[in-house]
Amino acid sequence: HKVSVHQKYIVEDVKEEFVVDYLYKAIKSEALYEQDYMLGTSFARPLMAKKLVEIAHKEQAKYICHGCTGKGNDQVRFEVGVKAQDPTIKIIAPWRIWDIKSREDAIDYAKKVGVEVPVTKKKIYSVDRNLWHVSHEGGDLEDLKNEHKEDMYFMVTPPEKAKDEPTYLEIYFKKGVPVKINGEFLNPVDIIDKLNTIGGENGIGIADIIENRLVGMKSRGIYETPAGTLLYAAHKKLESVTLDKYTYQYKKLVSAQYGELVYNGLWFTALREAIDAFVDKTQENVTGTVKLKLYKGNIKPCSVDTEYALYDEGIS
Repeated sequence: HKVSVHQKYIVEDVKEEFVVDYLYKAIKSEALYEQDYMLGTSFARPLMAKKLVEIAHKEQAKYICHGCTGKGNDQVRFEVGVKAQDPTIKIIAPWRIWDIKSREDAIDYAKKVGVEVPVTKKKIYSVDRNLWHVSHEGGDLEDLKNEHKEDMYFMVTPPEKAKDEPTYLEIYFKKGVPVKINGEFLNPVDIIDKLNTIGGENGIGIADIIENRLVGMKSRGIYETPAGTLLYAAHKKLESVTLDKYTYQYKKLVSAQYGELVYNGLWFTALREAIDAFVDKTQENVTGTVKLKLYKGNIKPCSVDTEYALYDEGIS
């Protein structure tokens, strides 16, 4: 017996909104969580929550259901995000209120109700993928004695298998936002796509992280963020030339706080908006071109060309 799991299926292309309204903020702030995590999942969740509420209102739905585990961060991000926009909407969270306690249970339930899922109990990684990153969790990664398997990568070539010749890359920023790649103006989505390709080919953007979850436990994740890694490296170099000492140093503190807020699902807050206003002020002169040299997982900034440099070779 198969049950109907939905009555209406809605797909919206929000890639450009994701880049312009969320990832641009990530790039300008250089937000990180615990110095390593580039927040690919965390920046996506408030946009998803926003769209869920918009659709719920349009469809006159009173409930929103999510498939997040009872141990993870996403349950909080979705539920806080939804309630911040409409506190009257009720949440259904099967992992918490049903008897699904593990990924194996979830696979069994899907099979029972006739839903095909692209994972098996042998390859049971939890994968989250969007324009900014791919994350891998669960399975054999939960044993810290296990080296992660490189065959799990979606976007990045393992560094030792990357091309043998270095790649030179130029990124032009205007007020902290990337607008040109190698001299070519591209739209926001194409910039991220192109940098994912270039970074991935050169083994750029792999992170194996132990992070402190919002709910209090530690977890391990393997993250692929090639475009983000390139953009943060180039943006950091440009800021080092265009920001004064005290703004540059204070912004590092603000960036850490911003990463903490976004990670903890506090996007819809006055503090996040205030930090964005501060960051935007710092970006007024963050305009110019940064040249990077990429080779087998490594990034070497080569040069900076900007009319707003606070560096003076005559007195340096």
